[in-house]
Amino acid sequence: MVGVVEHAQPAFRWRTRVYWEDTDAGGVVYHAGYLRFLERARTEWMRAHGMGQQALRESQGVVFVVREIDIAFDKPARLDDELDATLRVTRLRSASIEFAQEVLRAADGVTLARARVRIACVDAREFVPVRIPPDISALIEGNTHA
Repeated sequence: MVGVVEHAQPAFRWRTRVYWEDTDAGGVVYHAGYLRFLERARTEWMRAHGMGQQALRESQGVVFVVREIDIAFDKPARLDDELDATLRVTRLRSASIEFAQEVLRAADGVTLARARVRIACVDAREFVPVRIPPDISALIEGNTHA
């Protein structure tokens, strides 16, 4: 069933730490750093569900690319903080997936950033939108209602 996904599933969590390279001179995570945390969480979610990016490219001839992102920064992350980047699938369409993502400080669960991200399925050679392969779509559906 392509469409809106129920929010009953627990959020996928990927833990990371803030390194010097993620921060500005004041030890605060630079805004673009959050995009890396969110991207890595999506990549690890895909891998955890048997959809490694390189394997998808080789076996299905498709890749997923960010089409749209809307992000809000609530509080700063700082050098050495442990962070949890989370995601939930909120909508599965024929050629795209929408996620609700957050970056939380692991120590106290405070939300530092929130994002809505839409990724598009594209042909790996031509980079034009294509339908998500049926087996991948079924796999996503099967892992969003857990």
